[in-house]
Amino acid sequence: MAVDRDRIRELVRELLIAIGEDPDRPGLRQTPTRVADAYGEFFAGVGEDAAAPLAHTISVTHGPAPDTLPSGAVMLRDIRFRSMCEHHLLPFAGRAHIAYLPGEQVVGLGALPRVVDVLAGRPQVQERLGEQIADTIAGALDARGVLVVLDAVHECVTMRGGRQGDASTVTIAARGELAEPVARAELIALIGVGR
Repeated sequence: MAVDRDRIRELVRELLIAIGEDPDRPGLRQTPTRVADAYGEFFAGVGEDAAAPLAHTISVTHGPAPDTLPSGAVMLRDIRFRSMCEHHLLPFAGRAHIAYLPGEQVVGLGALPRVVDVLAGRPQVQERLGEQIADTIAGALDARGVLVVLDAVHECVTMRGGRQGDASTVTIAARGELAEPVARAELIALIGVGR
């Protein structure tokens, strides 16, 4: 379902009135349209299939390098993402780190950031976002294990309440063989969250 930009424009105009502003003053005249366009980007993942980027896999034994079988994890670090907290509709942004233990199939590395983008493009909480990324990868690939670490700064923490400008939130989601803390310890060290 596409974002209803016309309705958002109307609602933003009403919001401006509700906070005591004049939506027709020069500085605010285009604000409803700008917000509608921004929300179209922020929520582009609503209704999208997060597993679609993982549909094209490469056979390890019959692929382009059959003599190079992966014996360990495949990791992609520092995937930038941004999402909107569903509690306050304020942004949170950071980096996703994804590792998986391949089975017979691997996926092009560019597919992993697309999975993150689709799932982050919905009203979210960080804890669920990491779990959804892990579930999507585990469900679409024959991975023996999946690890997703998210490190993000939340505007609801930095701009309101305690206003902790340097605070970041780290969440971990793991599946399969990587659900065991000992099995994922090396990968966590390689990620170097907060480095």
